[in-house]
Amino acid sequence: MTKKITLLTLLLTFMSFITLEMKGAEEAIAVAETAVEETAEEAPAFTTVEEFQSMPVAYPKFMVDNLWILLSAALVFIMHLGFATLESGLTRQKNTVNILFKNVFIISMGVLSYAMWGFISMYPGDAWTITGFLAMGSPIPNGFAEGADSVANLTNQYADYTYWSDFIFQAMFAATAATIVSGAVAERIKLGSFMIGATVLVMIGYPITGSWHWGGGWLSEMGFADFAGSTLVHAFGGFAALAAVLLLGARRGKYVNGQIKPILGHSMPLATIGVFMLFLGWFGFNGGSVLSADPAGVSLVFVTTAMAGCAGGLAAALFSWIFLKKPDLSMALNGLLAGLVGITAGADVIPPWAAVITGAIAGVLVVLSVVFFDKIKIDDPVGAISVHGVCGIWGTLAVGIFGGANFVTQLIGTAAISAFAFAFTFIVFGIIKAILGLRVTEEEEEEGLDVGEHGISGYPNFQPAVDH
Repeated sequence: MTKKITLLTLLLTFMSFITLEMKGAEEAIAVAETAVEETAEEAPAFTTVEEFQSMPVAYPKFMVDNLWILLSAALVFIMHLGFATLESGLTRQKNTVNILFKNVFIISMGVLSYAMWGFISMYPGDAWTITGFLAMGSPIPNGFAEGADSVANLTNQYADYTYWSDFIFQAMFAATAATIVSGAVAERIKLGSFMIGATVLVMIGYPITGSWHWGGGWLSEMGFADFAGSTLVHAFGGFAALAAVLLLGARRGKYVNGQIKPILGHSMPLATIGVFMLFLGWFGFNGGSVLSADPAGVSLVFVTTAMAGCAGGLAAALFSWIFLKKPDLSMALNGLLAGLVGITAGADVIPPWAAVITGAIAGVLVVLSVVFFDKIKIDDPVGAISVHGVCGIWGTLAVGIFGGANFVTQLIGTAAISAFAFAFTFIVFGIIKAILGLRVTEEEEEEGLDVGEHGISGYPNFQPAVDH
């Protein structure tokens, strides 16, 4: 009892300190925003690439901004390594190869399918099929004159980065939605069925809702705010995962005679490595979403991202210690991710100490959400629905509380995208279930998907300990 009181007292003291610092934090962010406005200058006019390259200020700035977008894309790519190690660590060793194979497939398929259809349909310009709601896709251009070398793509006439930089940065985001689903359906889904469903999700589903805001669609016109994707990426993936899990069902032995039987992951070191890789990648995920190397903008986003992530990890660690009686590493890891998901929508407008509150609330929410879904027998081995779905919604609403956006608009936007993601995935995976089936046989599930689906073990020379 004394331990509980001490932990609760520390948490309350910490939150009180945050509240006292809020006023100063708001002044700090106002200074940063003013600096951005004062240093922003309209790019000089030019008519040829050579003329632009000769400009002593504009072209070097363009090169730095473009390089930052490319470095950010590389950081987001590293997140796929993080997802692979996190998911494999939190699941059983007999399914390791299957998890890793899915993650290799997702990034490979994600980039190519986004190039074939998704990018153009997500950013249609004036080529809407149904204005503000739906656009048709097409392959990205194959000629350099249509992309990196055209004058219109070499500064603010397009953006402060090339067409190709824009594509590769956005392609890294697109694959993330399917990766979120991968962890939630782990250890019992047919590989071929997952591959088909994930491809449709990334190629068609994700770009539709992305176009609603980032592509200049109806949510953008409403004033919806989602800086780097708390809803457009994370809640989309989380609610797509929920639909797939409901169709798939729980793992064998998870819920027996009304009791919840924990199925422990085989490697907490792997899971921890994965989370820290994801944290590193998030600096590109959020920092790159500034869409320039602006010093004030990028540095502020780095700070709010880090503070929210750390607050989420600390809050989840302390709250799970009180709530579950023991300090739970998996909850602390998911708390870090929950804080990062929570700040993603408002990393550019939420002040640093408000970011701490946002992250801390996300850390508490993820613990409650994981426990809730377990109680209603929704089996999510890695907590993806809670981390990305629940905390993605919270982070989007937090922009309406701390970041100056309209709360009702935020609610409408996150509800619409989450509902679409759920319905779209339920239909797609439902059709796959009816035609091909979604779930492996009981024998394959018991033996492990590594052997059943791939014919190889992730740890061929490992001999498990035998209890005596």
